[in-house]
Amino acid sequence: MLQQTARHYNMTNERNIYTIIVAAGSGSRFGSDLPKQFCTMNGCPVLMTTIDHFFKALPYSEIIVVVSENMTDLWQRLCREYGFRTSHTIVVGGATRFDSVNNTLDYLRNCDKEISPDDIVLVHDGARPNVSKALIRRAVESVANDVAAIPVVGVTDSIRMKSDDGATSAVDRSRFVAVQTPQAFRAETIFDAYAKADRSASFTDDASVAEAAGYAVGTFDGDYRNIKITNPADIVIAELFSKMIADEENATDEQQK
Repeated sequence: MLQQTARHYNMTNERNIYTIIVAAGSGSRFGSDLPKQFCTMNGCPVLMTTIDHFFKALPYSEIIVVVSENMTDLWQRLCREYGFRTSHTIVVGGATRFDSVNNTLDYLRNCDKEISPDDIVLVHDGARPNVSKALIRRAVESVANDVAAIPVVGVTDSIRMKSDDGATSAVDRSRFVAVQTPQAFRAETIFDAYAKADRSASFTDDASVAEAAGYAVGTFDGDYRNIKITNPADIVIAELFSKMIADEENATDEQQK
C-alpha cells in the first residue's frame, strides 16, 4: 500500500467525503501501449484532470487514486514531470475493478481514520475527466436521502436485445438508462456490500455490488459530456466537452462574485 501526499481533514460540521478514483485498468480497448488514463488530454494526463475536478468541487474531501502495481512508478514520474501537486493517496489496484475498489476499502478500514456510517464514499472512473462540479455536487447531495445513488442519462440510440441464437428484437429505449460515475454511497453501505459480495460474480460497477447485497440504488441526473474515454477518438471529443464545461463553470464563478 503506497501513500502520497495524503490530506487529512477534521470536518466537525459535515460528513467526511472519501473519493475513490479507479485508474488501474490496462486500457486494452484503447489500442495504445499506455493506458488511456495516462494519455494526454489538453496538455496533461487524463487522470490529472479527473483528480483536479474533484479537488476543485470538494476541496475538503480525501482523494484516493487506485493505480495498478506496474504503473505506480509511471504515475509518480508523471506527477514530477508535470509538477502535479494536488493531494491524493495512492492505493495499489487488483486484477479486477472489484478488487481495486475492495483494496481501497481495506485501506480505509485499516488506516487511522474514524469513518462514520454516514460518511460519504464516491467512486469514479479515472478515464472520465469531464466530471463537472455540478455533477460531483449532485452525487454528494443524492446520498442525503439514499444509501446509494448513481448518475444516469437517457439512451439516445435505438436498442435491440440479442438472443442466444443471434436474432435481435427491438426494445423500448425509454425504459433504459446509461450509467455513469461518480457513484455515491453511505460509507456503511459500500463497506457492507463489498464484505457480503460473491467474488465469483461479475460486477460491472459498484452499484451492482450494493444491489446484490440488498440495497436500493437511487439515481440522479448525469451529464452526456461525462464520457468514459475508451477509444483514441474519445480524447478529441472529451477535449471539446472539457472546454464547454470550463466555460460554463467560469461563467458561474463570475456570477457568484
